[in-house]
Amino acid sequence: MTGSFRANVIIRIMLLSAASVATGVAIAGREPLHINITLATIIVIFAVNLFWYINKVNRKIAYFFDAVRNRDHSLTFPDHGGDKILARLGSNLDRINELIQEIHIENRRQEQYFGALIENVSTGILSFSNDGFVIHANSSLRKLLGLKQLTHIRQLERVDPSLAGSIAGIGQNDEKLVTFKGREGVITLLVKSGAFRSRGETLTLVSMQDIRRELDEKELDSWLKLIRVLTHEIMNSIAPVTSLSENLCNSYIREGKAISASDVNDKLVDITIRGLTVIREQGQGLTRFVDSYRKLTRLPKPERSDVPVKDLFEKTALLCAPYTEGGGINISYRLEDPDIKANLDENQISQVLVNLLKNAAEALEKSSKAGGSITMECKRNNTGQVEISVIDDGPGIPPENIEDIFVPFFTTRENGSGIGLSVSRQMMRLHNGSLRVVSFPGRETRFTMTFGG
Repeated sequence: MTGSFRANVIIRIMLLSAASVATGVAIAGREPLHINITLATIIVIFAVNLFWYINKVNRKIAYFFDAVRNRDHSLTFPDHGGDKILARLGSNLDRINELIQEIHIENRRQEQYFGALIENVSTGILSFSNDGFVIHANSSLRKLLGLKQLTHIRQLERVDPSLAGSIAGIGQNDEKLVTFKGREGVITLLVKSGAFRSRGETLTLVSMQDIRRELDEKELDSWLKLIRVLTHEIMNSIAPVTSLSENLCNSYIREGKAISASDVNDKLVDITIRGLTVIREQGQGLTRFVDSYRKLTRLPKPERSDVPVKDLFEKTALLCAPYTEGGGINISYRLEDPDIKANLDENQISQVLVNLLKNAAEALEKSSKAGGSITMECKRNNTGQVEISVIDDGPGIPPENIEDIFVPFFTTRENGSGIGLSVSRQMMRLHNGSLRVVSFPGRETRFTMTFGG
């Protein structure tokens, strides 16, 4: 036969047709049976040969896909001489094979690049399947956890059972703080999670970052701020006492000796009484200051229950009416769900709300515009947690003070104790929640309480 695929197909079809015609003539001419059988056999042979030859293309394509599936990129298709169709097919398959090889090489290069990148970042990276088998755990993670190898998240139980439980139960796009006792002491991790699909399987990607240093710096900064405030308050109380006591003492001593009773006159008695009165007032102020500090450090554990937020808002608005009635300030509330409930200690959170509303009312009274509004708002955030906000349209908080307003005893008011917001934030921490503030001077200030589980 020829080297052309098309010519070979035509020849085989012609031979098959000729054999069919001959068989028909033999049957019509009543030829002997063995001749008819022979011709029928020839027809079958030609038909099988034609099918086999045409299927040659399908076999080549099948071989190609088998090679791709088995990642065998060494397969090549030889030139078929003058057969343009098969030559073009072979050329195209070779080109596709080359492209697949290039993509495979590029993927490997990217895998090596990202693998080296992940290995060299300081953040611990962990990915695992739904059944807990670890796909990848970089060196930073193993070093952080003190493990030489990590193949299943159950191995985290060797480090700390609570850590293993937190990682095993982490949700998609979740974020949490996990504290456990490691070889270097107590370690606090900021754990974030995400999910992605690979080869039809959903995998979990977790990052773990040791934030001990950041927490230590924050704690040190908070202590320094507290010490500065304590020093300021104590010195303000002690300095007048020291000065007055020294002056009073000098009034009763002359030439190093105490004066006699005859030298005590009404003027000296009056000076002494006024001086002792000031000393007493300073002492009482210092006592109140110490009591405020004790109040800050001895908050009771909250007794939580499911409280209708609407009732809480109505009671709070009623309690705060005396602070707002005179200044024409309007208090309102809005609820995402009228029947929403929050798991909280009603007495403590009511105290927090009253403090926030009182602060907002005082800020509005100091503003240049008449009246103003305060809004209590309740809704659920993206993670399903209940959030309660107190919003006012007052003058706002200056940027230089926004970081200090939660520091104990920091205050910008003449008669303020400086512990209201500190106590409020502490109460929210006891609720496994948080108290945050966002302020846009001249437009809006928003305090937001987020309640944890």
